[in-house]
Amino acid sequence: MDKKDSADTMPDTGGTSAQTAGEAAGGETAPAAESLEDRVHAALRGVYDPEIPVNIHDLGLIYDVRIAAGGKVDIKMTLTAPGCPVAGTMPGMVEQAVAAVDGISHVDVELVWDPPWNQDMMSDVARLELGFM
Repeated sequence: MDKKDSADTMPDTGGTSAQTAGEAAGGETAPAAESLEDRVHAALRGVYDPEIPVNIHDLGLIYDVRIAAGGKVDIKMTLTAPGCPVAGTMPGMVEQAVAAVDGISHVDVELVWDPPWNQDMMSDVARLELGFM
């Protein structure tokens, strides 16, 4: 999903910018609230394959995350191999983790095998943790 800079989506105010509540109160800018998408991805980073000490997000097992209005989330994911022992439980673990995110109303997890997972799908963080870098 593409993220746009807020300047791309905000109306032109004639060269002035609106103050945030933090700026108006004391000059400090409060950090932006984490988006629903960010919180969903953070929840996915909390799910681990029991056989590999790296989360499923950084392993590259999450192929697609779509968040619709009303907090409905559709996730396409894979496993490292079709015969993976957690094939029966991993989708449920993912569903539970994402369903616990505030603002999520429903989660559907689809296990897919195409394209097949390979090590090139891992993030640099995963490669480093597993000693591949």
